[in-house]
This record gives sequence, C-alpha cells and structure tokens, in this order.
Amino acid sequence: MHGDGFGASRTVAGEVVFNTAMAGYVESLTDPSYRGQILVLTYPLIGNYGVPAPRAAGSIDGPFESGRIQVQGLVVQHYVAVPSHHSSARSLGDWLAQEDVPGVAGIDTRTLTRRLREHGTMRGWLAPARLDAAEVRAQADERDMRAGIFLEVAPREPVRHEGGPLEVLVVDAGAKDNIVRSLLARGASVTRAPWHCDLAPLAARADGVLIGNGPGDPKDLGPLIARIRSLLAAYRRPVFGVCLGNQILCLAAGGDTYKLPYGHRGVNQPVRDLRTGRCYVTSQNHGYAVHDGSLPAGWQPWFVNVNDGSNEGIRSMADPYFSVQFHPEASPGPQDTAFLFDDFLRLAGAMKA
Repeated sequence: MHGDGFGASRTVAGEVVFNTAMAGYVESLTDPSYRGQILVLTYPLIGNYGVPAPRAAGSIDGPFESGRIQVQGLVVQHYVAVPSHHSSARSLGDWLAQEDVPGVAGIDTRTLTRRLREHGTMRGWLAPARLDAAEVRAQADERDMRAGIFLEVAPREPVRHEGGPLEVLVVDAGAKDNIVRSLLARGASVTRAPWHCDLAPLAARADGVLIGNGPGDPKDLGPLIARIRSLLAAYRRPVFGVCLGNQILCLAAGGDTYKLPYGHRGVNQPVRDLRTGRCYVTSQNHGYAVHDGSLPAGWQPWFVNVNDGSNEGIRSMADPYFSVQFHPEASPGPQDTAFLFDDFLRLAGAMKA
C-alpha cells in the first residue's frame, strides 16, 4: 500500500495492529502495550485536535500514558496537519518527527484492517518508497518482542507516588500511567515497581497489589510469573490484574494462555459479568488470552467477551485475587468498568481494618 509520509522518514518493522477508537490517538501512541508495533487507526480523521505540550520530566500527567511514543509507526487514512484545539501545542506530524517515529497517510485503513481480521496479525514494514523490498528488510528497525520489550517499557527502579493512607503496589511491565492516576484519584498511595525487581518486600508493605498491562507474550515473562506465584502462596491481601496482569495471574496460578488470531483492539468490546449477567462496553488492546479450560481448581472465569466467547477475567474462589482482560482505566473511555478500582480499594481498606 502506498501513501504520503509524515513525521520521521525512516524504515521500521513490527506487528501490524489496529485500533477502532474515534478519539484518543495521543493516549494510544503513548500506550506501552503498543511498544514495537505498527498501529493502524481505523477512524478516518487523525491529527485534527493536535497534541498537548510535552509534560515535565517525571510527571504522569495525562493525556499521555507514558513518557514517549511507544509505537514503531503510524498508519492513517487522512492526516490533518493544521489542528484546532485549545490545548494543542503542536501537530501530530511534528510530534512524530520529534520522537523519530514515521507515519503514512492516504491508506485505506478499512481495507487494511479487514485484511488483518481475516488473516490475523501480521508482520509489516513502513518505509520510504525509494527503497526496494530487500533494502527495506535490511534497514528496518525492529524491537525485540520477547524479553527485551519488557525491559524497555518498565521503570528502572521503584517510583513512589504519595496519596492517601492505603498503600498499593503496581507491578509495572508496561503499565499505563492512567492506572496510577486512577488509584491516586481514589485516595491511595502508589509504589510503581519494575517487574524484574524483588517484589516480596514491597508487597509486604502494601495493602493491595495491582499487576498492570504491557506488551508482548506473557509467557516471555517467566521471572515475573514465578514472583507472582510465590506472592500468591503467602500474600492474603487483594491482588488485581489488568490486561497483561490477567494473563500473568492465570499463569502464576497454574493456568495457560494462547495467542488470539488478531487480538482485541478498540474501545467497543462488549463483555459480560458471569456472576450478574450484566454487560459492559470496554476498551481493549491485547493479542493473548486466558484459556478457560486451563484454570486450576479454586479459580473460575469472571468475565466473557460477548463477541467471541474468549476469557475477559478470572477470580479465585478462596482468596482475594482477581483480574480483568480489559482496561477499567480507559481514557478517554469507555468508563463503564472504572468501578473495579473502587471495589479493589474498598476491599483493600476493609482487609487492612
């Protein structure tokens, strides 16, 4: 497919994935779950409200979900170079160029997304048209999507965010900043720890543990799975997993995960709570899922995807351990399931008392 380049002019490779949101490209581009991937936005008008000014170093202010653009490249149908919004400080193209990320416009993203849905997530390349296929493959920058990708998106050492009296440990293998913001907004203090550090002493001081989202295959995080398994054997306070955290909790408990044909990408994924029968519309971005039949004794499915029947959450019947595959912290939305943070902190507070 041929289009008009904007942003940086360089050659990249990566998994090609799509997102169906009508707004929120700033949040998507900075989401660590997209690290190393080429992102296709299906909404046809991108860049029209620009990009806010860079945030201060060390800040977790929104709408950014991390401190940098995480995607390898961006594919859109129509790019707006002259934005209009009261908080816009630069164009999307300028932002991409500043962070050395290439983009291409003029692509029929509907056709491309249908191809991905029919054939599954595929490796792709984004390159200047002057290069032939051999040059593209030789020159393309590509991220290590195994262990290396998780080191790129995690902090180097634990980071403390002061809030209220409840203490929450967030295990970070690429967690979105809005997970931390959601906890702080509800009166908790947060310690954000990299997945590769010693979690046991940090968990001992926490009233609850949240395992965050991230990119890649959860089975490539063997050391984290082992740490969470050890934690579950001794920790009797709430453990809450989000997205990748759902898969990590499943594997730590003894279950299994598998790769979805094309993943769940977008902000309109319906899920049903198997306890109440109530349905919610959720934001999702993942390529792997929990295998329901692999759950060990004492664990049960919690949510199910209404579209394809895949797992969307699990819970322990004996301990306060639970997780969801979707994003309750989603911003700009939907926010149907944000109450899960309230439930998690309410349970942590009750058990602390």
